[in-house]
Amino acid sequence: MMTTLTIRLPNDLRSELKTVSREKNKPVSDLVRESIRRYVAIERFRSLRKKVLPFAEAQGFVTDEDVFKAIS
Repeated sequence: MMTTLTIRLPNDLRSELKTVSREKNKPVSDLVRESIRRYVAIERFRSLRKKVLPFAEAQGFVTDEDVFKAIS
């Protein structure tokens, strides 16, 4: 089931969105849905990372390289 969402966009952003839509041969609504999905996923990841970071740091995982070394 889908629901309708109405948003206001500046004219320049709407124009860019239409251009990308034509270039990708995808409907504008598909592009917007995909963008929102990605945004939500990134925000969930950031939230989870913020919660886990103190535990990781306590175990000595401070950088991405630390994690890579541990799993390699």
